[in-house]
Amino acid sequence: QVQVVESGGGLVQPGGSLRLSCVASGTRFPFSNMGWYRQAPGKRRELVATMSTGGVTSYADSVKDRFTISRAGNTVYLQMDRLRPRDTAVYYCKVIVKINDAVTPDFWGQGTQVTVSS
Repeated sequence: QVQVVESGGGLVQPGGSLRLSCVASGTRFPFSNMGWYRQAPGKRRELVATMSTGGVTSYADSVKDRFTISRAGNTVYLQMDRLRPRDTAVYYCKVIVKINDAVTPDFWGQGTQVTVSS
């Protein structure tokens, strides 16, 4: 059973930094893309950043130059700098398991709250 566990959220003042971590486990198959999404109250879940096994990254325009995604094996990180109140949301980690080219199920973590407020 695949498990996805996030950590690192919390309360931070505007302009501050946080680092989120996500550890995926529970399968003998490799993880392909790993990434971060967020959902603010009353809004749809949106992509924040993703990274492939080959190191290709993708960022939402709203976080470019402030957030950095990195990966070490089955762990993915999100370094968030110069945080703004609008970054307040529940942050979710999503991982994709590559069973074969046609079977790539995805799994989500429970989410970690990030609150940016003075």
